[in-house]
Amino acid sequence: MAGPEEYDAGPVAALRRIAFLLERAREDSYKVKAFRGAAAAILPLAPDDVLRAVEEGTLTDLPGVGASSAKVIAAAAQGEVPERLAALEKQYAGPLTEGGADLRAALRGDLHSHSDWSDGGSPIEEMAMTAIELGHDYLVLTDHSPRLKIARGLSAERLTRQLGVVDAVNEHLAGDFTLLKGIEVDILDDGSLDQDDELLGRLDVRVASVHSKLAMDAAAMTTRMIGAARNRRTNVLGHCTGRLVTGNRGTRAQSSFDARAVFEACAEHDVAVEINARPERRDPPSDLLALARDVGCVFSIDSDAHAPGQLDFLVLGCERAEEAGIETSRIVNTWSQDRLLEWARK
Repeated sequence: MAGPEEYDAGPVAALRRIAFLLERAREDSYKVKAFRGAAAAILPLAPDDVLRAVEEGTLTDLPGVGASSAKVIAAAAQGEVPERLAALEKQYAGPLTEGGADLRAALRGDLHSHSDWSDGGSPIEEMAMTAIELGHDYLVLTDHSPRLKIARGLSAERLTRQLGVVDAVNEHLAGDFTLLKGIEVDILDDGSLDQDDELLGRLDVRVASVHSKLAMDAAAMTTRMIGAARNRRTNVLGHCTGRLVTGNRGTRAQSSFDARAVFEACAEHDVAVEINARPERRDPPSDLLALARDVGCVFSIDSDAHAPGQLDFLVLGCERAEEAGIETSRIVNTWSQDRLLEWARK
């Protein structure tokens, strides 16, 4: 009988990989937190200290390390592939789609992601590190704006503080990857944006989305969305219909609006229509995606990730873009960082 497979990446890498695979599979967040919490608990420890705790059976004495994560740590610290990791690799590590790989290889980054500053599940640093591991050149951090209180939207003061954190992260990385400053800003009922204009001007990229009154009258919704598209600060129109087609939040019908008029406003003002890659959104629907293509819009394929593992959702949007026949040159996050930022400055 063969012995355990050798593993030399260490226990922190094993715990992070397990969390990544669980997030990629959209498993319940409580399952993920145990492993990310354990990784944070042992990260400051020297390998010999971790191994000593394994040998003495005291791993679970560490705050944040439970029985399940202790088994993973013990195996990885002793150079063996943890059973939980092996099972998840077999279950969840395969391709998410049959298509989209070529376009995914052309993407340089992701313009829509959330951290634990709003309704994401992980620190900014963890989102950045995972983006680097996935081969991104850049990731735009787009936590929510103040009106979305249920998602802990950022006040002007908190967003200002976050900009300093982003600067610190980039200074620490000092490499080929850049964490860009952004926001997912609510489109208010009158079409204005839910944040101070001067502060919006300090950001690199702004995703504008409707999160409230999704069932409002079609004419009013059209006016609302056109107002946002005409705003000089808007770069990306996020998940335009607001629909949900599957997932643990249930389903939700798409908003009603004059899609041609909205997309024509986006094309006129050089606002990208987001192809939201979250499996529960698939937004815009295929017919509206084709309409935006025909109207002449540019696009941004975004993960809308609320956890590091969800950054891998991009390929789902890529598959849809390929099926719709959208040229790579019209997808703004295939562009270099310099070109993207020049476009986003309007």
